[in-house]
Amino acid sequence: MKIIQLFGISAFASLAFLGSCKPKGTETAVSGDAAEKVYVAPGKYDEVYNFVSGGFNGQMNVYGLPSGRLLKVVPIFSVNPENGYGYSEETKPMLETSHGFIPWDDQHHLELSQTNGEQDGRWIFANANNTPRVARVNLKTFRTEEIIELPNSAGNHSSPFITENTEYVVAGTRFAVPTDDMNGDVPINSFKENFKGVISFIGVNKETGDMNLSFQIEAPGVNFDLSHAGKGKSHGWFFFSCYNSEQANSLLEVNASQNDKDFIMAVNWKKAEEYLKAGKGRKVKTQYAHNKFDEKTQTATSKMEQEVTVLSAKELKDICYFMPTPKSPHGCDVDPTGEYIVGSGKLAALIPVHSFSKMLKAIENKEFAGEYDGIPILKYESTLYGEVQKPGLGPLHTEFDGKGNAYTSFFVSSEVVKWDIKTLKVLDRQPTFYSVGHLMVVGGDTKKPYGKYLVAYNKITKDRFLPTGPELTQSAQLYDISGDKMKLLLDFPTFGEPHYAQAVPASLIKDQQVKFYNIADNKHPYATKGEAESKVVRQGNKVHVYMTSIRSHFAPDNIEGIKVGDEVYFHVTNLEQDWDVPHGFAIKGNQNAELLIMPGETSTLKWVPKKPGMYPMYCTDFCSALHQEMQGYVRVSPAGSNVPLTYSLNNKADNAKSPVKTAVTK
Repeated sequence: MKIIQLFGISAFASLAFLGSCKPKGTETAVSGDAAEKVYVAPGKYDEVYNFVSGGFNGQMNVYGLPSGRLLKVVPIFSVNPENGYGYSEETKPMLETSHGFIPWDDQHHLELSQTNGEQDGRWIFANANNTPRVARVNLKTFRTEEIIELPNSAGNHSSPFITENTEYVVAGTRFAVPTDDMNGDVPINSFKENFKGVISFIGVNKETGDMNLSFQIEAPGVNFDLSHAGKGKSHGWFFFSCYNSEQANSLLEVNASQNDKDFIMAVNWKKAEEYLKAGKGRKVKTQYAHNKFDEKTQTATSKMEQEVTVLSAKELKDICYFMPTPKSPHGCDVDPTGEYIVGSGKLAALIPVHSFSKMLKAIENKEFAGEYDGIPILKYESTLYGEVQKPGLGPLHTEFDGKGNAYTSFFVSSEVVKWDIKTLKVLDRQPTFYSVGHLMVVGGDTKKPYGKYLVAYNKITKDRFLPTGPELTQSAQLYDISGDKMKLLLDFPTFGEPHYAQAVPASLIKDQQVKFYNIADNKHPYATKGEAESKVVRQGNKVHVYMTSIRSHFAPDNIEGIKVGDEVYFHVTNLEQDWDVPHGFAIKGNQNAELLIMPGETSTLKWVPKKPGMYPMYCTDFCSALHQEMQGYVRVSPAGSNVPLTYSLNNKADNAKSPVKTAVTK
């Protein structure tokens, strides 16, 4: 206990130090040619896409490297008024869960799809930490196409991590809980008897990317943290860091830090597949949402799944093994060869490196130190390749450059440390500003890292940017790792709280971008493919407006006969067939959001007027020199009034009325 307290004091002292003065060596941290190395001239492209988790804003942020310029914010688990995600009728189903519609989540980790252990630029997967979910974003459209909820789980911090051919996206659970087929209304102090940790294996269709929850593994009630799949020689295995082997349920900062070693759990998912085919799993009745966006209809649907197959690690003893790892490990990283598994214990004074080959031999020779809740524990010395001695304080996460070097972030000592995988010798260290969490090397978790750049994602940014009240911007710092020594090139602010990130050479993605949607292929049920088709249809108290938008007017742009309490659905089709010409749509007083409609797309805004009056509507996205003229009016009359429902397009220079059309009533 004294050791823990001393470490805690040291950590807090270090943080206090960071708040008052700069780390030693700061003055020379940036080299003289840094500006030249990050400068991207006007009209030129960055060489790398950097995908950064949004943390508590629930979204994904896309930056260019080396410039650090923000390119796009992609909404995934949070509503976004900028483009109507989660507000439009088409995208609302994306945020449905077994708990109902949830407009926010905490997005921590991202993982790019791979083929043969190399990035392929097709999709990126994202996790929702709060209400456990995994999403898939299409990198041709930068749009969230699919979200699947994870049953039997709580706190989906430990995901999404993929196998080397994207066979599976794998997710652990941070908070052990009773599984969904058990009674969850139990005393919290029955933790050891009733609480379980579950690992989810989400199958991915190699052609379409469609996901399905293939199976789950029920494991002991520990806290699963970070994970990586084996690759090369270790393909077919997965490795998870685990903390709270004490199975504490209160004051974890003390009670979950008692044991000298926690675990990395090795999962033989190929063996699990064999048991699954042999019918060894139990069917668990549960409910979890599976949401998909259909590009053809441009509409999302939400389906409530009812069952999942669960394998028991306690009963099937050869699918999971524990490798002791000091102490409260966070990171669990596999080098490009697939041989070395690096654990990063937050409270450890060293970095343990496990050997996959030694692990297999230890399993074969039954070199066990006992069991933990039915799972075999391998002897520490039997799997250990070696230890990096005195690397720094608070190791969190390691990535690789493909040249035999590893890079580890140190939260407490605020630095990135470079070390040799074979010799385990520290080669270089550079300060970060401050309290670095995750770091990212381009392709650093693949068989063939791109290398060249490393980005540190920091939690504290005192004295780095202009102050903005009690909360300062989050921070990323770009390092050049192409030489023997790391060189700090750039600070750039980020949205939300960045956790993990991934990056890919721009050449894999930029030339496959969808520039517009072919309006002839638009299968949206309310698509209006020309102004002549625009109309207004009343169905009881529901009014459907079939509207078009084009530079620079809506059709129709004047509507009368709407009544207080009507449910009005503006189905707006953007008739443009040109790249980067979206149109916006908004109406006064709407208790929802705007729409941002891509060229060739149809999107729907629901509006329920609360009082009579004249309501302007307009385009919210600057589209032409006459953007300000892109507007119209909706007249709202009292409920029960006899004002006929009519619509028109006022498009003549003398403001004379074009023919007024009477709406269709069904």
